[in-house]
Amino acid sequence: MRVIAGKCKGRPLKAVPGINTRPTTDKIKESIFNIIGPYFDGGEGLDLFGGSGGLGLEGLSRGLDKVIFVDRDRKAVDVIKQNIKFCGFEDQAEVFCNDANRALKAIMKRGFKFSHIFLDPPYKLKELEAIIADIDKAQLLSENGLIIAEHGIELVLPDTIGGLRLQRREVYGSTTAVSILNYK
Repeated sequence: MRVIAGKCKGRPLKAVPGINTRPTTDKIKESIFNIIGPYFDGGEGLDLFGGSGGLGLEGLSRGLDKVIFVDRDRKAVDVIKQNIKFCGFEDQAEVFCNDANRALKAIMKRGFKFSHIFLDPPYKLKELEAIIADIDKAQLLSENGLIIAEHGIELVLPDTIGGLRLQRREVYGSTTAVSILNYK
């Protein structure tokens, strides 16, 4: 696992120990950012199921101004913090150990709007559509923002969730799909 491009190109990232966290492969990460970027002129990101922080760190390396990382696993949060420090993004990142739903409620109270929201929940978690609906309801995504959701291939998101529209769905291998949603 490494940062693919940008300011920290080639930097290796630590993985979360154990079998509970499935990191996004470099191949999928590169494909995602080629679709949504590949580089950014600022913006704020939310990496809601942070894991090792790979998606949010890739966003920072490619030009996002700030990313909020959230994971409920203390080991994952520790790894995210180590990876942020290793990449030199301490001033551009916030990290929280929290459940996704609670984190969204706390973020709503702070009045954030994100240009990029990365969702990579455990594939067994069947709440992805509800989480996207909550993001829409709380208006956490900026007008031209994107939600990038990595999920199991068996999940097919509807064409619309609230005001959001499914713009693209890509399948990688026999287990992984990525859905991209926005307000257009």
